[in-house]
Amino acid sequence: MKILVAVDGSKTALEAVNWLVAHAHWYRQPPAVELVTVHHPVSKLARSALRIKQDELERWYRKQGEANLAQAKKRLQKARLHFRSHVLVGPVAETIVRHAGKSRCDLIVIGTSGMGAAGNLLAASVASKVLDLATLPVLLAR
Repeated sequence: MKILVAVDGSKTALEAVNWLVAHAHWYRQPPAVELVTVHHPVSKLARSALRIKQDELERWYRKQGEANLAQAKKRLQKARLHFRSHVLVGPVAETIVRHAGKSRCDLIVIGTSGMGAAGNLLAASVASKVLDLATLPVLLAR
């Protein structure tokens, strides 16, 4: 069993990870986990206006992504679940679903609220879009 867990550094995302840790014993063998965080890409127009070089932007994506993954990694390590972590860039819902397919995942686990009020709207929208796009089961955590 391979499970993709999408996190954004929010409390709800960690609840999704906690759910997985608490229920890993449901499976005959511990599931393999694809732990992902996705950045919406900064547009070329914004990059040129701000004069951000591609390598600087990639470092920023990586730094922010690793911060988003940090707590989830600690919880999965403590539970001794095997995982691979990824910092991805692209349209968020589409990138999550694409990575799940490419990685041959059997389930997507995602939170339904993000950081702050605006984050809640965005995360609910992302979760809803993942539900629409996914051809595999999706578990929503709140």
